[in-house]
Amino acid sequence: MTPRLGRFLVGLPPYAWLALFFLVPFLIVLKISLSEPAAGIPPYMPLWEWGEGAALEIRATLASYAGLFGDELYAYAYVNSIRIAGIATLGCLLIGYPAAYAIARSPTAWRQSLLLLVALPFWTSFLIRVYAWIGILKTEGLLNALLLGLGVITEPLQILQTDLAVIIGMTYSYLPFMVLPLYATLEKMDLSLLEAAADLGCKPHQAFLAVTLPLSVPGIVAGSLLVFIPAVGEFVIPDLLGGPDTLMIGKVLWAEFFDNRDWPMASAVAVAMLVVLVVPIMLIQSARSKAEESEG
Repeated sequence: MTPRLGRFLVGLPPYAWLALFFLVPFLIVLKISLSEPAAGIPPYMPLWEWGEGAALEIRATLASYAGLFGDELYAYAYVNSIRIAGIATLGCLLIGYPAAYAIARSPTAWRQSLLLLVALPFWTSFLIRVYAWIGILKTEGLLNALLLGLGVITEPLQILQTDLAVIIGMTYSYLPFMVLPLYATLEKMDLSLLEAAADLGCKPHQAFLAVTLPLSVPGIVAGSLLVFIPAVGEFVIPDLLGGPDTLMIGKVLWAEFFDNRDWPMASAVAVAMLVVLVVPIMLIQSARSKAEESEG
């Protein structure tokens, strides 16, 4: 067996998995987005069918995409989703970086236990954890009771049913996705570089900014992508913790699929969201690869 054939056989299962469970469903959604809505089951017209004389009739239309770009509601939902997901990602980074740094610099015997604590929330249902935040953030909840008891506030704060509640819920729910990639990067860092920086006169904070932070950029990028991408399309957290003004693309998709039963429009929304997310990520990865090649 040649090395080239061996690499092909090793890479075949994951690529086949991606093609079966990502590419094929995406093509189905793309097909539906090009169809016309219909009052029936399924609620869209066939994209093509055989007519008289075995002639293939194609009924593709861009009407759903035209409606998508012609309605400000969808643009607002996209922008608001990116804004809330971006703030939640920043919150995860500000909380997750010190946590990952502390775990990576802790005694070796403690690291597995600390990582277990980070992953422990995954052992509980995601829905139950989000419902728990309702009890914490509501007007009569634990947070307001604590602040009132300490005398910090004189009347309960309206936190639930706001964008702030959604950001808090997302930051909590996706924090492990930020901590674990950062830990993997920081744990592999060569500590002799910090010793060299100290020998050259760098203070601890200067060594962190000059050595640790630049070397942890791959972990920051990986963690940010793992948090931002699912947060943009999140439905459960905005639906339970957000208010009527918290319009995100996940709620729009739900409404189009199940309330309006306009599957072509819902599919167009999903395709557009995928393009909005994938294209910038591909450009960032391409720029990083070129930068690494030039440095090498």
